[in-house]
Amino acid sequence: MIQVTVWNEFRHEKTNETVQEVYPDGIHGQLAKFIGEEFKVKTATLDEEEHGLTEEVLAETDVLIWWGHMAHDEVQDEIVNRVHQRVLEGMGLIVLHSGHFSKIFKKLMGTSCDLKWREDGKHCRIWNVNPSHPIVEGVGEFIELEQEEMYGEHFDIPAPDELVMISWFPGGEVFRSGCTYRRGNGKVFYFQPGHETYPSYYNEQVQRVIKNGIRWCAPTENTYPSYGHAQPREEI
Repeated sequence: MIQVTVWNEFRHEKTNETVQEVYPDGIHGQLAKFIGEEFKVKTATLDEEEHGLTEEVLAETDVLIWWGHMAHDEVQDEIVNRVHQRVLEGMGLIVLHSGHFSKIFKKLMGTSCDLKWREDGKHCRIWNVNPSHPIVEGVGEFIELEQEEMYGEHFDIPAPDELVMISWFPGGEVFRSGCTYRRGNGKVFYFQPGHETYPSYYNEQVQRVIKNGIRWCAPTENTYPSYGHAQPREEI
């Protein structure tokens, strides 16, 4: 069975009553609850030793899910490099919502990953623009969320290997909200919804996309390449 580790800063939930009301068990707790219906799951948070992402934990992780927002700079570079190497080796990574600005996502993308944003409590329509992709299996033409933070273009990311979903907001903005990448042997999926004061992770279609994303990101049996000095294959 696929082993998933859900990583969350777990900071908003300690200081913001609205977030506490929406996610009483923490954002990681809600994610783990529905992910655990189909996968083995554990959680890790920023304030744990080594941010809960020890070499042992990552070695056992097939897919890492990342939610961060207010404390990106507190994530130790050593841990970022550790996660980065595991992605190159084949571990899947799903980056959610404001995790776009995390050190690990920016390191994998090689860009600022900046964007436009607005918290106005308006609705959001997330369009499925790649209906044959396994990540959107069973989702339908679009996902309608009653409230979601506006994220708008330009989103400073490399052109996705595959664009799976695009979000529309009432202010007229659009956003590339479901993007896939391959880095080394690993696969990366960025998925936009999940603002901490809105109940997006209770939406069944959002849950389905994340579960599908886990299956898509799961490691393959492909051999990790060897690098460095190489002996000739033939006599020279």
